Amino acid sequence: MHVQDIFQSSETTFSFEFFPPRSPEAVESLYQTIRELEPYQPHFVSVTYGAGGATRELTHDLVVRIKETTSLDPVPHLTCVCHKEHEITEILDRYARAGVSNILSLGGDPPKELAYRKEDDDFRHAADLVRFIKSFNGSGSHPDRRGFGIGVAGFPEGHPGTPNRLLELDYLKRKVDAGADYIVTQLFFDNRDFFDFRDRCELAAITVPIIAGIMPITSIGGMKRMAELAAGARFPARLLRSLQRCHDDPESVARVGVHYASEQCHDLLEHKVRGIHFYTLNRSDATRRIFESLGLKQARATTIQAA
Repeated sequence: MHVQDIFQSSETTFSFEFFPPRSPEAVESLYQTIRELEPYQPHFVSVTYGAGGATRELTHDLVVRIKETTSLDPVPHLTCVCHKEHEITEILDRYARAGVSNILSLGGDPPKELAYRKEDDDFRHAADLVRFIKSFNGSGSHPDRRGFGIGVAGFPEGHPGTPNRLLELDYLKRKVDAGADYIVTQLFFDNRDFFDFRDRCELAAITVPIIAGIMPITSIGGMKRMAELAAGARFPARLLRSLQRCHDDPESVARVGVHYASEQCHDLLEHKVRGIHFYTLNRSDATRRIFESLGLKQARATTIQAA
């Protein structure tokens, strides 16, 4: 379903994110996660893309498999880094033929293992990629006359590469003005950051739906990796105190993490969030427990009925 139709039919969307597994064992583990989460009927599931397109084929294969073997609606990530226009065109053609409805357009992380020069890319910024996908949409190559629905990233705590917060909003508005239909935010742990970000978007005349990215903490090691990957995620003192009281007990840490994320989601729903996107890390338990705490057995059925 095109993302415009999703937002038109649903007051609040719920979605999950997966990453392509790299081993047969990880593939089976992910599909067990997908089987466990599919009954919750998320509005869509996104599939990540490795640095420099390193998991390009894995991403494509996973997207098509989800599309063909489940009731889930996959949204592949697509990045600027290490790509030429003809490569992006080929990828879009493949997704269009597979009936994929939406794309998440990102700047992307440069590959660490390769010599990389940004000036070699045909797309310098995410807005350039959005503009190119929008042009592809106009070619009539997609079975939906509107072409792909296009999502972009937002950063409630600030983009790590753009310390100037005023300039950061200018860049986000360029992505939206280039044709983005919605925004998915980076993970955050203080809802005040999200609400402030949403207000600043409104002041900047950014009116597309903004989906909040939530990642429950399930281990101390995972939290540290999360901080590294998110390039500076802020952990409120209240959360850190609760985790300290766990004394590194894994079950206690997971309970605190799920409880904290559930409180975040309850508060977001109270403040009319347009959508919640769960970074699952290819596991289902924490997301399922949060859904149950919210009283959400089937996301699509619940929100469409309420619309």
